[in-house]
Amino acid sequence: MIVSKKATNIFIHAAGWLVFFGFPLLFMNRTQQSSSSTYNVILSPYYWLFCLTYIFMFYFNAWYLVPRFVFHKKYVVYGLIVLLLSGCVYFLQPFDNLLLHNLVKEKQSTAAPIGPQLIPGADSGNANPKNLPFGPLPHEDLRMQDPSLKKPSNQIILIHQSGNIDMVGLFIFIIVIGLGIAMSTVQKWQLTEQMVIRAEAEKTHAELSFLKAQINPHFLFNTLNNIYALSVTDSEHTSESIMKLSNIMRYVTDEVTEDFVLLQSEIDCINDYIDLQKLRLGKKNKLDFNFNGDMAQKKVPPLVLMTFIENVFKYGVSKHEPSVISINIKVTEDKILFTCENTIFDNRPASSRKGIGITNTRQRLQHIYPGRHRLNISQEAAMFRVELEIDA
Repeated sequence: MIVSKKATNIFIHAAGWLVFFGFPLLFMNRTQQSSSSTYNVILSPYYWLFCLTYIFMFYFNAWYLVPRFVFHKKYVVYGLIVLLLSGCVYFLQPFDNLLLHNLVKEKQSTAAPIGPQLIPGADSGNANPKNLPFGPLPHEDLRMQDPSLKKPSNQIILIHQSGNIDMVGLFIFIIVIGLGIAMSTVQKWQLTEQMVIRAEAEKTHAELSFLKAQINPHFLFNTLNNIYALSVTDSEHTSESIMKLSNIMRYVTDEVTEDFVLLQSEIDCINDYIDLQKLRLGKKNKLDFNFNGDMAQKKVPPLVLMTFIENVFKYGVSKHEPSVISINIKVTEDKILFTCENTIFDNRPASSRKGIGITNTRQRLQHIYPGRHRLNISQEAAMFRVELEIDA
């Protein structure tokens, strides 16, 4: 993922600079009346002065100036440095020098030798820009010699044309600085967003681990209490119950560490748990457990259904009064439907300890299925009902 992102960034930068390199070549071909060799333009030192000047300023601004000064709110220092860089562009005049050099080459190839501006003191002649085949130059200070005059031997090409302002070069400089600021800002925003997402994921993982740590002992302690009651009465089902508990513990210790388990594994654990609970049910207790549908590929968070079933047996069984427990699991193509209900006993003494299972399960569902589950817990007449629908 990281390698692919870096390769994409490199490709975008390379494509952008290729377009930028082609810009002066296209411009030269459009502004000349006679065709010139693109190869000669590329070999020109002024072409590479033009390209490298803006490449340096772009990355120097994006990778150093913006992170060090703009992101640390040192705007005055940053502004002064940008002004200094603009002064360098004013002195180098990358675009005008490239244009002038190319026009000189073009004139030399079609007529007599032509030279650019001379050092003060040199004979400038009486050239008329209107007589040149390519028309007058963009700036009055870049006048050319009359082709009929002999080229002075002391002529020197200057980088900076006195009194001239390279407006196109400065405009490109502003664009390059703006793009550098935009690129650095976007990269910082993406990095900040990734850090926030990573921190949120770590927070969620820590919360889920804590909730699981609460659920597992809570569930096991209740099951051990049931087996302890069987052992005290010397029940013949004690060994079978220990085996059932062994299966449950294997599921809890091995598979519950995963974020998701097969729904079939959860149902197998539920079956073992219900078999343990049947050992203490009397004739007055009615139990219905039904599940149907294709469960082969469906997955759920571990113990997410077990918590509700555990509470059904904890609060819905009485030794003296009739009780009804109903558990149904239905799997469709895109949903898992779970319902359970149990009888409410008005004379049951209030427990001094409130269970934490349902509260933790509700929080787990909110973390794992945000907006993709519906949990409804209701109490109607003498029945307590839980309805859970998960978008699988």
